[in-house]
Amino acid sequence: MTVFNAITCADMPKIAYVIEPRFSGGTSAAVAAELRAIADFGQLEVHAVTSRTFGENRHIAPVLRRALDDLHIPLIWDAPRVCADFVILHNPSFLKFNDVLSTKIFAQDLIVVTHENFLRPGGEEGFDVTACLNQIEASSLALRRTLAPISPYNRRTVTDWLSSTRVARQWRVFDQDWFNICQTEVEPPCESPRDRRGRHSRPGFEKFPSMSDLDRCFPKSSESNVILGADALLSAGVLRAHWTLLPFDAINVDEFFGMIDFYVYFTAPTWQESFGRVVAEALAAGKVVLTNPATGATFGDAVLTCDPGDVDGIISDLVAEPQRYHEQVSKSQAVLDRYSVKSFKAMLSKIMTVDSGVLR
Repeated sequence: MTVFNAITCADMPKIAYVIEPRFSGGTSAAVAAELRAIADFGQLEVHAVTSRTFGENRHIAPVLRRALDDLHIPLIWDAPRVCADFVILHNPSFLKFNDVLSTKIFAQDLIVVTHENFLRPGGEEGFDVTACLNQIEASSLALRRTLAPISPYNRRTVTDWLSSTRVARQWRVFDQDWFNICQTEVEPPCESPRDRRGRHSRPGFEKFPSMSDLDRCFPKSSESNVILGADALLSAGVLRAHWTLLPFDAINVDEFFGMIDFYVYFTAPTWQESFGRVVAEALAAGKVVLTNPATGATFGDAVLTCDPGDVDGIISDLVAEPQRYHEQVSKSQAVLDRYSVKSFKAMLSKIMTVDSGVLR
């Protein structure tokens, strides 16, 4: 049995991840879930890069630390070189303050997962995309370099950016989305929904709409309004008597969802979610989600898309007709199968063969 396992392991492709493990929120959660799924496809290594974005402190996002511990995989910091059949680099924006990627990458296939949108609404770059990709190109030797968008909206920003740059000659784009795995327990909706509203996100200003839109989404007329990740609002002294403002880590997400029936999520008009992991979490928690059309595009009719001015009327109608609320939650949770571990493995199996390590 020992000999058989050794042979099987040797025949499997070598897969190496290159990550900045200090991202809070969606990036680290996505990588953690992905590591658990992809471990079946080959011999796995995980490499961390110290970037200027996060400084010298070698903190690791807790969700990522748990995944590495569960898989018994060491995190290798700042290796001079990474060699593998497949090298998967997550979120190249972590290089935006660097001049060079010091780790040299040697791979048959280099896959760069584009968590951050390349373009903002309006067409401006979301970060210095050229500088980040140039660092990766200069530090890598690979037969193929591929950009892997995580959603339809994210894909559009990647392809629109590539259409206007000569860098396009160096990169191809996956036909399928390298989506976030959202594998969480699905909760039933409450029996009688009330006008209890909330939102949570990491506490960046770009994650929040204008104050006038926040006031429309979370008015005095609501039974309650809970904003988790309100650090910036608290620091700026923005207070409303009818708001419960909580710092990012004040309570866990399950506690937060226990306080609301409607998840209302809008962001600054100059910024757009590339995937919307927080939306998937709310759907799994049995909540009705209201958001803007661009964010909702990832999830189809699982969410209700609208403008902030429409939120009151929609919530009022659903509170008055609980059956419609239940129907919306049931329909939305069925969509989550698209983002399961099973679906991710099915996507991956079309790209990577375990036997030969060939990218199709």
